[in-house]
Amino acid sequence: MTRTFLVAQTEITARPLEPALYLVATPIGNLGDITLRALETLAACDILACEDTRVTRVLLARYGIRQKPLAYHEHNAEEAGPKLIAALEARKSVALVSDAGTPLVSDPGFRLVDKALEAGIRVVPIPGASAVLAALTASGLPTDAFFFAGFLPVKSGQRKSRLEALKGVPGTLVFFESPRRLDGALADMEAVLGERAAAVGRELTKTFEEMRRGTLAELASHYAQADTPKGEIVICVAPPSQQAGEPLDLDRMLLSLAEEMGASQAAAQAAKMTGQPKQALYRRLLELRQDKHG
Repeated sequence: MTRTFLVAQTEITARPLEPALYLVATPIGNLGDITLRALETLAACDILACEDTRVTRVLLARYGIRQKPLAYHEHNAEEAGPKLIAALEARKSVALVSDAGTPLVSDPGFRLVDKALEAGIRVVPIPGASAVLAALTASGLPTDAFFFAGFLPVKSGQRKSRLEALKGVPGTLVFFESPRRLDGALADMEAVLGERAAAVGRELTKTFEEMRRGTLAELASHYAQADTPKGEIVICVAPPSQQAGEPLDLDRMLLSLAEEMGASQAAAQAAKMTGQPKQALYRRLLELRQDKHG
């Protein structure tokens, strides 16, 4: 049965924006996945900052938006960031976008937001597409609690140490990963996290979208034998069994984190993962270190 609907083919005049830093979510693949509010913000802002001007120009051209985007990324943040803050202090409106999805998720935008808040500048989220939520909701894994862990370290030893720290997190784990490292990452996950259910999302919202589900062992075996996949990868891993999360797991998490960072930072990271007080975790880490060294 064919069904029809109407889409207004009307030129929209975007109203001027109040001075603020606008965090605008953009599509993660399908260019149709953008809100009207996001388009209006991109069209009306005084300055549009983005990771890659070439990527952003494709989106702007798709919707007939005449803007000249400026680059703001991890390699020029020290130089470009102060200029954007100066523009905001001069009461300009600045929109920040990433190459895909919601800004600040695995990109350097948090530095700009931090500086803006320090300067008393208003920060306005313009929500929309997110690879994290797209993968999580389609994975078939629990969604009531989850932890986004970003990209894991490249080297296997460091990756295992990081996974050991995440082992007791009482929620679904969500990772970004490079296609070239997918098989190795899954093998390390299986070795550290055990026989958990998982899902690998690839090319989400695009033509060749795929969501492959199975145990970590099954997925590791599949991608070890398959050709290197193409596209952006999101991995979701089920929470630990109810037996996990005992004090020993928390101790292991603290010690693993402390191998990568200072005690205070390790306690802060563990507090984010578990919701427990940072100071209590810091004291526990000091106790563990004292016991370890006699």
